[in-house]
Amino acid sequence: MNQLGILRSIADEELELMLAWRNEPAVRANMYTQHEITREEHLIWWEKTKNRTDQKYFMYEMAGIPIGIAAFTGIDNQNKNSTWAFYASPSAPKGTGSKMEFLMLEHAFDELQLQKLYCEVLAFNTPVIKLHLKFGFSIEGVFRKQHKVNGDLVDIYRLGILAPEWQEQRQVMHEKLITKSRT
Repeated sequence: MNQLGILRSIADEELELMLAWRNEPAVRANMYTQHEITREEHLIWWEKTKNRTDQKYFMYEMAGIPIGIAAFTGIDNQNKNSTWAFYASPSAPKGTGSKMEFLMLEHAFDELQLQKLYCEVLAFNTPVIKLHLKFGFSIEGVFRKQHKVNGDLVDIYRLGILAPEWQEQRQVMHEKLITKSRT
């Protein structure tokens, strides 16, 4: 699986890097929280978050270089589901999101033993909606005029994938990603 990179714990010394990526305008534009996050705000959030059992944050690393953040939030062990999200470094190569998505799906269904993984995407973020659909997610609903962005209410897409659906899609996606990694 190393050809696709790895997910690992976030080291304390990487918090500044994580914050810098999160505050990139292109990242903030696609998040619920769109203001520039202060260092103090970030450190307070991390202190509250890092040891929670219902959340797991990962650094995504390729060839020893950190290039993305991925997270499970709202892990519900009783109902075997979780929401998830990710973002990449501004210098991350094309295809980074796909590799992170593959590894997170593997972790969700193999390590966490979830039955369902889901996410919410702002409607104008069509590349990410298309990415999730490519991996086998289904659109479960659209929350109309749900979230205010720059003074306008925008729709939010809710997408989900079940463990058996990922098992059907897994090999095809793995082969596509390995083939792309070689070119």
